[in-house]
Amino acid sequence: MAARGGRGGGGSSGHGSLDKSITLPPDEIFRNLENAKCFAIDIGGSLTKLAYYSTVQHKVARVRSFDHSGKDIEHESPYEVTVQEEITARLHFIKFENTYIETCLDFIKDHLVNTETKVIKATGGGAYKFKDLIEKKLGLKVDKEDVMTCLIKGCNFVLTNIPHEVFAYQKDSDTEFRFQTNHPNIFPYLLVNIGSGVSIVKVEMEDKFEWIGGSSIGGGTFWGLGALLTKTKKFDELLQLASKGQHTNVDMLVKDVYGGAYQTLGLSGNLIASSFGKSATADKDFSKEDMAKSLLHMISNDIGQLACLYAKLHNLDKIYFGGFFIRGHPVTMRTITYSINFFSKGEVQALFLRHEGYLGAIGAFLKGAEQDNPNQYSWGENYAGSSGLMSTSPDLCPMQRTRSGTFDMFEMDRLERPLVNLPLLQDPSTYIPDTVDLTDDAMARKYWLTCFEEALDGVAKRAAASQPDSIDAVERAEKFQQKYWNKLQTLRQQPFAYGTLTVRSLLDTREHCLNEFNFPDPYSKIKQKENGIALKCFQGVIESLDSLDWKERQLALVKGLLAGNVFDWGAKAVSDVLESETQFGFEEAKSKLQERPWLEDSYNEWLDRLKEGPPHKCALIFADNSGIDIILGVFPFVRELLSSGTEVILACNSGPALNDVTYSESLIVTEKIAAMDSVIQSALKEERLLLVQTGSSSPCLDLSRLDKGLAVLVRERKTDLVIIEGMGRAIHTNYYAALKCESLKLAVIKNSWLAERLGGKIFSVIFKYEVPHE
Repeated sequence: MAARGGRGGGGSSGHGSLDKSITLPPDEIFRNLENAKCFAIDIGGSLTKLAYYSTVQHKVARVRSFDHSGKDIEHESPYEVTVQEEITARLHFIKFENTYIETCLDFIKDHLVNTETKVIKATGGGAYKFKDLIEKKLGLKVDKEDVMTCLIKGCNFVLTNIPHEVFAYQKDSDTEFRFQTNHPNIFPYLLVNIGSGVSIVKVEMEDKFEWIGGSSIGGGTFWGLGALLTKTKKFDELLQLASKGQHTNVDMLVKDVYGGAYQTLGLSGNLIASSFGKSATADKDFSKEDMAKSLLHMISNDIGQLACLYAKLHNLDKIYFGGFFIRGHPVTMRTITYSINFFSKGEVQALFLRHEGYLGAIGAFLKGAEQDNPNQYSWGENYAGSSGLMSTSPDLCPMQRTRSGTFDMFEMDRLERPLVNLPLLQDPSTYIPDTVDLTDDAMARKYWLTCFEEALDGVAKRAAASQPDSIDAVERAEKFQQKYWNKLQTLRQQPFAYGTLTVRSLLDTREHCLNEFNFPDPYSKIKQKENGIALKCFQGVIESLDSLDWKERQLALVKGLLAGNVFDWGAKAVSDVLESETQFGFEEAKSKLQERPWLEDSYNEWLDRLKEGPPHKCALIFADNSGIDIILGVFPFVRELLSSGTEVILACNSGPALNDVTYSESLIVTEKIAAMDSVIQSALKEERLLLVQTGSSSPCLDLSRLDKGLAVLVRERKTDLVIIEGMGRAIHTNYYAALKCESLKLAVIKNSWLAERLGGKIFSVIFKYEVPHE
């Protein structure tokens, strides 16, 4: 959450402490500062953006087979779980008003412990103004970097690493921000930076860009002329005046000249024919609001037309706008959007960036960290430590809107493995993982936010109970609960805070908050126990399946997959049963399933494909839950595929989420199954069964951000069948995902509201067999 403060808090308010008007404790603003390794700073006319790279130490749950050390010991569990410390890398970005710069530098100086650098990269006009102050306070040499180079580097970085970075602005829709799907190839694009003037830059590649034009009529013009016209000296206040004004009182319209529309040229009567045209002939005073609005339209239209002409000249269809003139202000985004739409006849869209204010700081940091090559990694936004996009609309959330004294935070975690598209996506540029956009769907948004609020107490208790030997587990669980509750309240008011709001983003935010308070895997002991129970039943299930004829066995295998999928601790309807009915098992789960025909039922088509077609070359299976799901549901299905001559890639989460099976757990489970089953054993030995990690730690699945090693394997093995199981992976996400190969999407709906929305009841079955169009 952002901190608030008054305007007059400049200067130091005591060595190493922040102004009392700031509501957040400083260590919640400058997080992990004691482990900061290198810094960068971008100082504009009114805002400072600080960037630093730090290491973060947190707990991770590790699983490993028991070391028998030569002793014949029978263990109840198939493996042991240990909690270890792990060090990861994190980028921190903090934005605050220049009035706080000296106070903040004092606090940073007092908490610098492990910094490895003697230099701070700096960009922006203020880098010159505050150079001596920074060097004196921090004892670091200021190394100034080119503003435009930093801006482009920062822009490339966020476009590559943040899926919901880009948005279009729509004033009159339910939500102002319409987020775009990131194209896998971000180049080329046009960046229109509106500061005091306007710079227009064509970006062709990572390090190839050129200034192709600009204008001296920009934000400084609006500010300067606005100050002369209205006597208002502050930029934000000038915009506030404009938001209340009526430009038609000052501007001369087409209908004022021609008495209506100019039909010959196809011009609407409401178009501006002459900015400030009425002021030349009218014998009256004009209001400050109307003059500010007229001025805003005049400058925005000029910039919009210029941007459109350059885009057309260079054959570009992506135009990103940034600079202090934009800075998240709805009134400027609206006028720019209108202008671009008008002059391009709707062919080009004005696009804005969620983290536009951080681009310079990100670029300066990247320049300073080039020896570590940050671009070789993938990065992910840490929702737990990021403030999110705040609306500045006059009609929304006056408390959220207050910009003075704001400390805005943005954090990104370095992912240990690079993420790429699944090569089998039909069109990566149009792929949208999520089935329902909660930003758009107010009814669904209200339901799911309430659902997550009601589940929160249980999640906190589960987290505390997972660490019985920790003396502060309850206290940390309470802090987690408060933090996630606050996030949910922010999302009620600002559903676009972290991009498009979806069930996936709500789940991921919860996982980030759990990790923040060192609850890396609250379900580790439950998974350990359930895996142990399921392994004891595996041979019995296989014997039962082997006794059936081929046709009966295919249906039994699918029902087994679906029954296994019932065991989902993330679904309240299921967790209530699992906690109250300890004997609830595989057969009980089968009895819960909807009878055929299922809610979505293309099983007959699947059966025909198996009967009449050749065996698939290779199947990629995205597994869901631990225990009965993976062991009694997925593995018998895997075994059948292997027996028919199909190779199998089994993909499991890299990190924990709910009771989903992780890659490290799958390795041990597979080893135990191989010891019992010759089909699995020989497939492993001959590398016809391969276990891989997805690169994800989410209960859902984004096929555009998968482990690069998985993608390579999919290509090498010529994968021609993708199987996605589970409500999170096949319904909340990927329900409409189009693939280049055959696919199976199957799940049991364990939420009554969702089932009714899809036209079914709880425990309804989704079985979608899809063949790509030729």
